[in-house]
Amino acid sequence: MVVGEDCFMLLPQTKLDRLLGDRTAKAFARHLGLVTVADLLQHYPRRYAVRGDLTPIAEVPIGEPVTVVAEIVDFKERRMSGKTSHLLEVRITDGSAFLTLTFFNQAWRQKDLKPGSRGLFAGKIGAFNGRLQLAHPEYELFDDEVDSAEAARWALQPIPIYPAASSVTTWAIGRAMGVVLDTLPALVDELPAEVVASEGLLALDDAMRKIHQPALAHDWQSARDTLRFHEAFVLQAALIRRKAELSHVTTDVRAVAADGLLAGFDASLPFELTAGQRSVGNEILEDLASGHPMNRLLQGEVGSGKTLVALRAMLAVAESGGQSAMIAPTEVLAAQHLASIRRTLGDDLAARLGVTLLTGSQNTADRKRALLQIVSGKAQLVVGTHALLADKVEFYDLAMVVIDEQHRFGVEQRETLRQKGRTAPHVLTMTATPIPRTLAVSVFGDLDISTLTELPAGRQAITSHVVQLSQPSLIARTWSRVAEEVAKGHQVFVVCPRISESEDEAEAPLELDADDDLFAVAADAGNSGLAIDANAAPKPRRPLAAVETMVEALRSNPVLAGLAIEPMHGALASELKNETMARFVAGEINVLVSTTVIEVGVDVPNATLMVVLDADRFGVSQLHQLRGRVGRGGNAGLCLLMTAAESGSLALERVRAVADTLDGFKLSEIDLELRGEGDVLGASQSGVRSSLRLLRVLRDADLIVRARELADNLLTADPTLEKHPNLAEVLTNLDAARQENLSKG
Repeated sequence: MVVGEDCFMLLPQTKLDRLLGDRTAKAFARHLGLVTVADLLQHYPRRYAVRGDLTPIAEVPIGEPVTVVAEIVDFKERRMSGKTSHLLEVRITDGSAFLTLTFFNQAWRQKDLKPGSRGLFAGKIGAFNGRLQLAHPEYELFDDEVDSAEAARWALQPIPIYPAASSVTTWAIGRAMGVVLDTLPALVDELPAEVVASEGLLALDDAMRKIHQPALAHDWQSARDTLRFHEAFVLQAALIRRKAELSHVTTDVRAVAADGLLAGFDASLPFELTAGQRSVGNEILEDLASGHPMNRLLQGEVGSGKTLVALRAMLAVAESGGQSAMIAPTEVLAAQHLASIRRTLGDDLAARLGVTLLTGSQNTADRKRALLQIVSGKAQLVVGTHALLADKVEFYDLAMVVIDEQHRFGVEQRETLRQKGRTAPHVLTMTATPIPRTLAVSVFGDLDISTLTELPAGRQAITSHVVQLSQPSLIARTWSRVAEEVAKGHQVFVVCPRISESEDEAEAPLELDADDDLFAVAADAGNSGLAIDANAAPKPRRPLAAVETMVEALRSNPVLAGLAIEPMHGALASELKNETMARFVAGEINVLVSTTVIEVGVDVPNATLMVVLDADRFGVSQLHQLRGRVGRGGNAGLCLLMTAAESGSLALERVRAVADTLDGFKLSEIDLELRGEGDVLGASQSGVRSSLRLLRVLRDADLIVRARELADNLLTADPTLEKHPNLAEVLTNLDAARQENLSKG
């Protein structure tokens, strides 16, 4: 049985067309990605409605798809002026506000939509003549013809509201779920019976049925808790087993001589290593000499010196004759790493080690030269982008892989590079998005974790301020401040969320996490003091700041007259990007107007000021990373976060959270709450959509720690899982899916 890597239990892989029919199955696959019974069963309700507990209509967001529970008040039919068509308007209420349903040339719906009837109504909220409306909504009416006892049960029975699509409604999913559950054989628990008993869990079959067809709120709550624990336990068991398997793999010992290459390099540094850099460096050296492949996560604040730690490790590997490959998420960052490494090593040592760059945009001659250096072993330090993952890239003796910004690369991508070694290479992954240690162990349980907490001597603190567009005097002051910094001999970053005003998604709203609930978003906005006027027409969106437009605007600003202002973004040719960054580093450009291509790794010591336009359009960790580009050269840094977010909104609170603290670990908790955890076991690690269905790392930290403890005890007592075949099958399926993904590249 083959399962998807995000399937944490033994579920039937029967295709849905065998149970639901070809047409329905195709709609489920096309719009929701649901192909098998397992897929459908794990498509859990987003929330639950109760017939007697109506959703506040006044808080529904205009322009968004919604589902509301409401009662029909009345209806009226009228002819359109000068036309033969009819318009049916049905007014519904939740007891405090009203919403109009409109149907064109569908007068027959009067027979269904009778005053006093209640039901679910779904569609995209619009506004016409100051009134909220749903045009041609989908709906499902409740059956009111029940006796008093049945009516009481009916009023309390939760209604599952599923993540849906315009062509596949929540009640269509509910009906399909009913068909599947009616024919579903009893599900087998993969968790050991003693764990189910000790944790007070439901049987898996009971939990799966109650989460989709609860009779009372307690049913879905206990079912949700059980299924969360299933995810946590299987996830931790998989991570623990992977780490145990790695400990049995042998690799070449990379011992370091006390008076060798690394010692000479340390002696040549014009500064002292921090205590943290020395401590983490020693941990890595012990890993290199252990005879087993290192699998370590190095996390630390922006500017804490992670790259220097990695370079020292690569020098240790080079001393033993091995090669190291550092992979970066962007060409700009790869080029920066290359320049930084060469500068730190010095020309002679860099040439001796054959420091080489490999990217996808290199011309044919440079690429062939780089590939030859790599395969011959002359390049002992290789820096590159995703181009390193290509099949044509072969190493002579790849002994160490360094992955910068690990969250930008999925498990399979990291594994592809690791498999290019003759023996299992050491792997060091780095992130400047700190993760609280307990959570890091929970999520990346197959890695050892090192943390750098102190900044190098001389590094100045960065001051951050929020500048609202509703404060024109502060806007003017911002650009004066830019001119003042340049007058002092410093340089400035101006960051925009897009390249040009013609971008297709330029004016799109912030994307919600796949698990976000629009009702929850609206409720949170109301709870935080953001008033939502149900009768107000939607406000036209203000165009977001764009690099191309902002460059011209700043060049024409009298306050900035005479300054060298240049653009930087991902659409520029590689040669131009590299040339522009080189000029900026050299001080030939005063103000660099850029997208987030400068988010990580870019090191310009003379840059002291950053202005982030439309700051609410960036994530918490992204803002923290951007801010870390200034104040790197001994001069104090300043970051101005400009936003049009309204007072009291969650967007403004998020920006202010960044301005209020430089503690990356504290911000990482906020970021986890907002973004989700990313794909823990699969290829994607962007954080936009989590492969975890119900489990949330921050919210469920205690549960995850408990699950890890139990999984560790189980695997210690039964490493081969001979006594627990159901769990063994789930973990085997996860590994099989992982290998299949690897084989597909």
